Formats: sequence, C-alpha cells, structure tokens
Amino acid sequence: MKSLRLSENFVPVSEFKAQASEWLRKLNEDDAPVVVTQNGKPAGVLLSPEAFDELTERAAFIAAVSDGLADDEAGRVSSDAAVRRRMDARFGRKRR
Repeated sequence: MKSLRLSENFVPVSEFKAQASEWLRKLNEDDAPVVVTQNGKPAGVLLSPEAFDELTERAAFIAAVSDGLADDEAGRVSSDAAVRRRMDARFGRKRR
C-alpha cells in the first residue's frame, strides 16, 4: 500500500459519488488509499482489494505474534523434546 498523498487522495463525498468509477480506477492504478470526507472531515477510507488483503494479513500476523508472546509470558509453552515425545506417542515414530 502506497503512502497517502494529501493533495491528491482526499475527496468530498459528493465528488466521490459523482465520479465513483473514476476514483475506483485511480485507486486500482495508484494503489494509494482514498480518504472520503464529509463536511470537511474524514468519513471513510477506500482501499484497493490488494491493500486491504495486505493490511488484514499484517494484522493477523501481529495478533498471532502477540498471542505467542502472551503464551510465553504466562508459561503456556512446551519444549521441543516434550512436543516430540507427544507426537511420537500419538502418531508413532516414522523410520527412514
């Protein structure tokens, strides 16, 4: 996702409604978010599907890392050896 260009990426809602297809085309070409304003204040942000996917994937990754750190701090972790023993007991050891 590209950075926001203040002079180019803010659009009043009335202008957005009148030229929605052009703004959507520009959004997909530039891959920069568009801030839609209402009464001069930001009311919403429009992202390309790719930028939205990237944002949600990053958020999920950060949440998973945070959960892992919280598990570690709370002592909810197992050593490699303990995990291997449990896996061997449950699935049997594979021989090569």
